[in-house]
Amino acid sequence: MTLALVGALIFLIGINPDLIGMNRSLAVGFVQVGVWLTGLAIVLVGAYGALRVIRNGQPTSLLNDVGLRLAATGYVIAAAASLADFIGIGSHTIRALVFGKIQTAGLVVGILLILVGLALYYPRKGREAAQPKPTGRASDRGLGANPQPANSVPGR
Repeated sequence: MTLALVGALIFLIGINPDLIGMNRSLAVGFVQVGVWLTGLAIVLVGAYGALRVIRNGQPTSLLNDVGLRLAATGYVIAAAASLADFIGIGSHTIRALVFGKIQTAGLVVGILLILVGLALYYPRKGREAAQPKPTGRASDRGLGANPQPANSVPGR
């Protein structure tokens, strides 16, 4: 959990470098994007680790596996949207680099997918976990120390 909190702090510093007095440009630079993507990756790894501890070795269901893949896809979408201008799929040139509305929407959608994916990975109590499993002992079948058939007559 500490790793996720450190990652969130790094992500916030990447989003707003003025928090620590490091904003030196009006444009969004490659280092700034790299810092917030690194912070987001650390948050994702920390949250995954915390959920693995909470799961405590429980087997994963299909829904849990979909959740992990959805979180990873959310990170890829956030990274692609953040780096769109740098990798040539954005609408701005490197000289006039502005983090636009579509890139912001892509980053937000990626983060929301990460949150939904981690929520799907969170362990749920199923019907099997809510009811105790019988061990086969006589006391589990509702029989006392001296089990007798229901139609028997005592003393015969």
